[in-house]
Amino acid sequence: MLSMEEYFGKFELVYSFFGAMPTGVSVSETGRIFICFPKWGDDVRFTVAEMVEGRLQPYPNLEKNLINPLNITMSFISVQSVVADGRGTLWILDTAAPNFSEPIKGGAKLVAVDLKTNTIRKVYTFAEDVVLPTTYLNDVRFDFRVGKSGYAYITDSSSKGPGAIIVLNLETGDAYRRLSGANSTSPDPYFLPKVEGEILMNRNPDGTTSPFRLASDGIAISPDGRILFFCPLSSRHLYSISTEALRDRAIPDMNLQYHVKYWGEKGASDGMITDAKGNIYAGDYENNSIRKILPNGIMETIAHDPRILWPDTFSIGPDRYLYVIVNQLHRQARFHYGKDLRQKPYGLLRLKIDELPAPTF
Repeated sequence: MLSMEEYFGKFELVYSFFGAMPTGVSVSETGRIFICFPKWGDDVRFTVAEMVEGRLQPYPNLEKNLINPLNITMSFISVQSVVADGRGTLWILDTAAPNFSEPIKGGAKLVAVDLKTNTIRKVYTFAEDVVLPTTYLNDVRFDFRVGKSGYAYITDSSSKGPGAIIVLNLETGDAYRRLSGANSTSPDPYFLPKVEGEILMNRNPDGTTSPFRLASDGIAISPDGRILFFCPLSSRHLYSISTEALRDRAIPDMNLQYHVKYWGEKGASDGMITDAKGNIYAGDYENNSIRKILPNGIMETIAHDPRILWPDTFSIGPDRYLYVIVNQLHRQARFHYGKDLRQKPYGLLRLKIDELPAPTF
């Protein structure tokens, strides 16, 4: 008998999704679980949901999840990421770009929802020199220890234009692009992704193909808020930069690249997250794995499981579990000549890590 590949890491299935494909998950400090479903072609009835007693409910309500053309700033269009900040707010990152279209003008936004009252507290929109026609707002991290109301850092994972990290002053609403088009936020031109043994590329129904190229996507922030870690989706590399340098507009963007630190290969990741001790958790979508990167740079694989079919977003709950969405993103029709190879259900898995999430305040 031939020996088989070894799998390890003890996962529990939290939820099975038989409807639309999820991308984001966030567990609040009180243990509430939120999920988002961007509009990539599935029948998305609500783009943000809360798990309540084993069921998905539109969050904060159905009305906010229906596009209101007369008030797009107050309705969710296509949400890629949800992040509970550990202090009573759920932040909702709306790409306003269904099917990766050009963002609907005025629709791309970061929305703060008060978890006590389940009402929208504040909406941040972006100027046209920040959210470009090519921008795809992907993921966001927070630090409330700087400035009056803190800062948000958002990845632009564009497939056609420059990648970037968008810095947002939560007090003033002032936002600006950093590392726009830099090597560290751009797809690795030599990267050839292989998932489930096959090369991942755009394969169109008419038989034409093109490389799969997505810019800065995964993002994580150190427990003290001083270092931002990030990675392009089309890359196996990990980078970091001091958040002080990112916020310092006296440093011109072309010089900012000299402040970027290279951490080596960690595998190709979609989501990333940090725990309270400064360990980074990163998916490896090519190898059905999850990596842990220690503050000294040492990397270890903590889970390798055939169910980890495209580990997308991570969240660490107050229960000291690492939560991860697995959504078979690589099996979508756009990678297989128009044929959808995804097999439902998609999953929300969790793994005990015995660490708390990195604090934001």
